[in-house]
Amino acid sequence: MKKSQSAEDYLECILLLSRETEFVHRVDVARKIGVSQPAVQKAVRILVENGYIECDGMHIYLTTKGKNYAEEIFDRHCTIREFLTLHGVNSKDADEDACELEHVVSKVTFDMMKDYVQKHK
Repeated sequence: MKKSQSAEDYLECILLLSRETEFVHRVDVARKIGVSQPAVQKAVRILVENGYIECDGMHIYLTTKGKNYAEEIFDRHCTIREFLTLHGVNSKDADEDACELEHVVSKVTFDMMKDYVQKHK
C-alpha cells in the first residue's frame, strides 16, 4: 500500500482503541477521528484489502502486519512529540504537530530526533 496519512491515522486510532478495549467498533473509530461512518467504512475496506485489519462484521482487529505498522506510526508520533517538548513546545501543540509530522518526516530526520530523545530523557 502506498503511504497514506489517512490510512496511517486510522491504523494508529485502531491501535490506541484496541489498547483501551477488547473490541474496536467502527463507531468508536469515527468518534475518535471525528469522521463519518461512511468514511470509516471506506477506510476499513481499504485496510482490509491491504491486509492491515480484519473484520468479523462488528469488530475490527489489526493483523500482525497492521499492528506492526500501527506501532511504528505511534512510535514516530511519540518520539516527535517528545522531541518537540524537549525543545520547549507546549504539550498540546507538540501533540498536534506530531500528528502531522509523523507522516512526512524523513527517516534521516526521524532517526536524529529519536537519537536526541534517547540521549536527553
